Amino acid sequence: MDSSSLCTSAQSGQDCAEPVVYVIDDEESMRFALRNLFRSVALRVETFESSLDFLDFPKYDSPSCLILDVRLRGENGLSFQEHVAKSGLCMPVVFMTGHGDIPMTVQAMKAGAVDFFSKPFRDQDMLDAVVDALRRDRERLTAERSVAALRLAYDSLTPREREIMGFVVAGLMNKQIASKVNLCEITVKLHRSRLMRKMAAPTLADLVRKSVSLGVNPQP
Repeated sequence: MDSSSLCTSAQSGQDCAEPVVYVIDDEESMRFALRNLFRSVALRVETFESSLDFLDFPKYDSPSCLILDVRLRGENGLSFQEHVAKSGLCMPVVFMTGHGDIPMTVQAMKAGAVDFFSKPFRDQDMLDAVVDALRRDRERLTAERSVAALRLAYDSLTPREREIMGFVVAGLMNKQIASKVNLCEITVKLHRSRLMRKMAAPTLADLVRKSVSLGVNPQP
């Protein structure tokens, strides 16, 4: 492996917010060229000679994409793409090859690749594809972190607050909820106020939207 980095926080366990491009190619000259290309636009880049080197490398918790050669020495890039997807390692993949053909391109795109380049390719085309891939991954990470924060907020609710939240998002009034749970209306109002505060939901519409994101079913 000949990895290079502008940030070493992956090894220290700290998050590194700036995006990173991973490159797997068994040709040293191509790794060198792509490393210089991405560094020229201030992108962090890590290069690897084999897929095993890439798998062994601790990944950054930041928007990422993978540039993958289809024909690696002793292995198939398309098969590795499937392995990456099944392992739960989520990042957009851009393929490149010196021997590309239409069926191979179709197979790669069906498997989730965001682009496919035959060597030699235009530097600007590769940069455009990588910028788009990093944008997609940034949006994915933002969505995942938003749901994770919502889950933490929901987990902080008491069992009673979760029960009342189910009735609230179903559209029931406080008086109706009080009847359902055998509490006085003022107590229901207190529980409702607390759960809205914990969920950082200023309005009923916002609480409903967050409950949908969490998969919380309204109480009948």
